[in-house]
Amino acid sequence: MESTIRNAIKGFLKINLDINPVCFSVLERYPEDGYERLLISYQSHDDDVIPAYLLLPEGEGPFPAVIVHHQHNGERHLGKSEVCGLIGDPYQAFGPALAKNGFVVLAPDSICFEDRRKNCKGTKVDEDNDWMQHYNEMCYRTIQGDTLMRKVTEDASIGVSLLYHHPLVDQSRIGTLGHSYGGNTVNFLAALDERIQYACSSGAASTFKARMDRDVGIEMASVIPGFTQQFDLEDLFLSIAPRKILILSADEDKYSKDADEIENKIKNMLKNQDISWLQHKRFSGKHALTEERFLYILDWMVKNSRQD
Repeated sequence: MESTIRNAIKGFLKINLDINPVCFSVLERYPEDGYERLLISYQSHDDDVIPAYLLLPEGEGPFPAVIVHHQHNGERHLGKSEVCGLIGDPYQAFGPALAKNGFVVLAPDSICFEDRRKNCKGTKVDEDNDWMQHYNEMCYRTIQGDTLMRKVTEDASIGVSLLYHHPLVDQSRIGTLGHSYGGNTVNFLAALDERIQYACSSGAASTFKARMDRDVGIEMASVIPGFTQQFDLEDLFLSIAPRKILILSADEDKYSKDADEIENKIKNMLKNQDISWLQHKRFSGKHALTEERFLYILDWMVKNSRQD
């Protein structure tokens, strides 16, 4: 079932996943406690430059690897730098924590964030222009029969290829992680790229139907014309099976409010089948990550990166 749904979603989005080795340039190197942080850049399919931080742990490897997708939070001036703990919410700084636990970590800027903004680079706020660029990136693709989610997912798959072919990485232990907007990216990437073996999607477990019923906003990359006529979030999760996914939700989080319903629907669809690949952890509280959730995610990623 999972391969049929996966192929249908790939075809619907016109996804061309990258599987080839990725050439990247090292722009700067920073020694850190227990790892080295490299500022790198590489090309997208349409020759867009993707800046990222690559964190390399001490030792010879091979290491497990994770591509971490940053949140949105209306702060398009923050991307890879927040993931690496250089600025922003400390509970988004999964990069250093994972690197110190022996992971190779890739933290790219998503299109329209941080150094992928047209009017302003770095972490300087430029709210009006940032919003307009993001809106235009969605609109220009939509009127051409394309989607921003296709672009975001393909860019993410290039990051997976970079890790997959890196000499320090164990190809059988590549995962992905993200919260909110990053969680949305995880949902599509993990569903469609079978090289991802374990994934954590935090604060991003609400179906399109539930969002519309509850007047909850839909992020620009998730505006996919006609998607709900054939699919919804449970189809993405089904496409991940039997690879592992952790869904994190919170009882007051409108962006993951119906995670229980999604889990139960999948269980009903797969009666008498092993669904241990799907794990759901529900917390008390609102959308933002907390120390408790941060540590839970970190522990889960470490445990599920290990070879049986």
